Amino acid sequence: MPALRPATLRLILALLCLLLAGGCSMVRVSYGHLDSVASWMAHDYFDLDPAQRDAFARRFEQLHAWHRREQLPEYARFIADIRQRAQRGLNADDLLWIFDGLRQRYARIAERSAADAADLLATLSDTQIETFRRQLNKDNRKFLQEHRSDDNEAARRRAAERRALSRLRDWAGTLTDAQEQRLTELLREVPLIDRMRHEDRLRRQREFLALLESRREDRARFSARVRDWLLNWEKNRPPELARAFEESWKKRAAFYAAADKLFTPAQRTHLTRRLQNYSEDFVALAGEGQAVARSDCAKIAAC
Repeated sequence: MPALRPATLRLILALLCLLLAGGCSMVRVSYGHLDSVASWMAHDYFDLDPAQRDAFARRFEQLHAWHRREQLPEYARFIADIRQRAQRGLNADDLLWIFDGLRQRYARIAERSAADAADLLATLSDTQIETFRRQLNKDNRKFLQEHRSDDNEAARRRAAERRALSRLRDWAGTLTDAQEQRLTELLREVPLIDRMRHEDRLRRQREFLALLESRREDRARFSARVRDWLLNWEKNRPPELARAFEESWKKRAAFYAAADKLFTPAQRTHLTRRLQNYSEDFVALAGEGQAVARSDCAKIAAC
């Protein structure tokens, strides 16, 4: 899924981010502390007062419980399907299917949390929105620095190559010099989109800040607008930018499919074993949630 969204979506995406961005050995620990991480993120972006922090914690706890109960088993199945495809070799269609699957799972979380998000956003003060604006500016500067977007094309391309090779090492293990050289050659066919992503980030941020201006108006209308913003985050993208992003995703899928063909048997085993670990972790976490729920029911019945 493209990393295009401002901070409010990060609160909703925190579940997926911690699960899919870190090492699988950390999944169970990270997921167990997700409420604390999300609360910290919310406070960092909005400087919430004590009442708002309590309200956020209560609502996020409910979202977390729902996600553990209903989404984690489905995540396990999704990862198992990816593992099956990876065992026989991933092609470009497989990669596009994975991208689309991540979008769908984001949409489920956004749909579930939209009303709660709107209720909390409606309580923000003008000062808190200004805090949020400053944090967005800080994030935007960090994005430009990490992607070397203000530098020349050669520097931007080197930054993109480092990120891509790092991701491949993370999933497939150590790469040989010959593999890295060939992958660097293949990456030249993938267009640089960091500046487009930055432009799209700014568009989304402007939309969200404008949305917040209506937070004290009719609550039902505001809630519907928040839901629409969360779910339909691409709809106001200029047509030429939308076409460029679509072409980029196809080229990126073709690159990773070509990379997959370079994997040795040991690297493919590394990849499939890591996917298996993720799937097993999701199953275990979902089971832990069911055990907690049964324990709570037993305590209630005993009272």
